[in-house]
Amino acid sequence: MEQYICNDCGKKHAITPFIWKCTCGSLLNLEKDTPTINVESWNRYPNSLWRYLETMPFQKDSNNWKSITMGEGQTPLIVLDSLEPNTYVKVDYMMPTLSFKDRGAAVLMTKAKELGVKKVIADSSGNAGTAIAAYAARCNIACDIYLRDETSPKKIAQVKSHGATIKQIQGTREDIAAAAQQAVKEEKAFYASHVYNPYFYEGTKTYAYEIFEQLNGTPDTLIIPVGNGTLLLGAYYGFKELLANGLIEKMPKIIAIQAVNCSPLVEAFNNGDLSAQPVMNKGTLAEGIAIATPARSSQILEAVRETNGEFITIEEDEILSARAKLSDKGFYVEVTTAANYAGYLKYKKEPEEKIIVPLCGAGIKSN
Repeated sequence: MEQYICNDCGKKHAITPFIWKCTCGSLLNLEKDTPTINVESWNRYPNSLWRYLETMPFQKDSNNWKSITMGEGQTPLIVLDSLEPNTYVKVDYMMPTLSFKDRGAAVLMTKAKELGVKKVIADSSGNAGTAIAAYAARCNIACDIYLRDETSPKKIAQVKSHGATIKQIQGTREDIAAAAQQAVKEEKAFYASHVYNPYFYEGTKTYAYEIFEQLNGTPDTLIIPVGNGTLLLGAYYGFKELLANGLIEKMPKIIAIQAVNCSPLVEAFNNGDLSAQPVMNKGTLAEGIAIATPARSSQILEAVRETNGEFITIEEDEILSARAKLSDKGFYVEVTTAANYAGYLKYKKEPEEKIIVPLCGAGIKSN
C-alpha cells in the first residue's frame, strides 16, 4: 500500500484528497516499492504513456485512465541535425495541450478521480495550469487555476478554454503559489500541484521510459530546463527505476539549465549547498523556469550531483538567438524551451556523446 512520506522528517501519511504537505511543513514523496518492470506487458496497452501503467501506483485493475487519456505521450525522438547525429530532440510539445506537463497532469488527475475529488486548485506559470485544466475537464472536476497577472495571454486563453476559473494574482511566482495554497486550505480542495503532489512525477517519469524504448538503451546525457524540476525529477526517477530493474547499465548525466536572471539552483550547486536559498527574480523571458524559491531544490541538486551532471546558465539574448536557430531547423518552440536549447549550445559535449534535448512547449504559447 502506497503512502506519503515526508521528505524531511520521515513522517508517513495516508493518501487522502486533502493532504499535500507534512504537518512539519515539508514536501511529501511517495513511499512505494520499486516497480517490477515487465517490458512484454507494455504492448497490452495503447501507444501512449499509459503503456507504463503497471509501473504507476494505482489501485489494481484501475481503469479510470481510459476515460481521461487524450493519447498523451510517445512523443517523437528526432535527430536534430544530420551534422550532429548523436543529438536528439524529444518533441514533447506534441501533446494534447502542447507541453510536456500533460504527462504529469494526466496521471495526477486520474489519481484525483480515483480519490473521488470534486474540485482541484493549482498554481502555475502557464503550462501546468493548462494541462490540469484540460484533464480536470476530462474528469468532470471543477478547477481553479492561479496565474500571475503577467502570464502570456495565449496561455491564459488556453486555460480558460477548458472551463477553468482563472485567478490572476499580482506578484511573484511564489506569491501565486501562496494564494493557491491559502485557497486550498480555506476551501478544503485538492491541491493539484505539479510541485507538491508526487503523483505528478509518476507521469513525468514516462519521459525516461519512452527514451529507453526509442533508443533501445540509455543516452549519455539529458539537457533539461529547470525551475521547479518537474521534468528533471521525473526523468531521474524513471531512469532509476529502469536501472533498478537491470534494463539499463548506467544513469544518464543530467545537465540542468537556468536563466542567469533567476538561478537559485546554480548558486546552491556551485556553493556545494544541499538546498537552494531564495533569490530575487530579476526578470527572464523564460517564464517557465523563473522560480526564485524551488520547493524541491534539495532533490533537484541531489539528482544532478548523483548523475555527475552540472548546471549551465543562459543570458536573455542567448535565449532569443537559440529560439531563432531552432525555428530555422523547423522547430517553433516557446521561450523556455529556447533557453534549454541555448544551454545545449553552450554545453561542451564529447564527439560521440548521445544527448537528448526536450522541446517542452510549443511556440504558439509564447507572446
